[in-house]
Amino acid sequence: MTAEVDEGMFDARLDAVGATASFVASFCSHHGVGREDMLRITLVVEELFLNIVAHGYGEGSGGAVRLALSLDAGHVRLVCEDRAPPYDPRDALATAPGDLEAPIEERGVGGLGQWLVGNLVEVERYERDGDVNRVVLRMPRR
Repeated sequence: MTAEVDEGMFDARLDAVGATASFVASFCSHHGVGREDMLRITLVVEELFLNIVAHGYGEGSGGAVRLALSLDAGHVRLVCEDRAPPYDPRDALATAPGDLEAPIEERGVGGLGQWLVGNLVEVERYERDGDVNRVVLRMPRR
């Protein structure tokens, strides 16, 4: 039996982040995914999306991000695709910022969001398929 997949295509613009949250909410409502899981999935999707917009495409440069969500046993599976320059997020998802123990006023900007996401997901795989970055993540349901 093939899992039902909900897909959405979003313009790579900062003001489209709300549409990604609505997409997650709709998926969760349709598939009976609880509020706590919905909030975690939304956090993951928004962090990935915003990083692709800001660092992959560069704000204002255009492009699109494809998101696909499905249920997989006790997990929600997320496939995120873009056509930005090649970027494998696995190291950033697995590595805490080096200044994490420093007082907040001494910390650098960036890196914390990806590390937080990395603590919420299992990275199934990253691949570069032609000009497409594809990352597949699994999030356990609670």
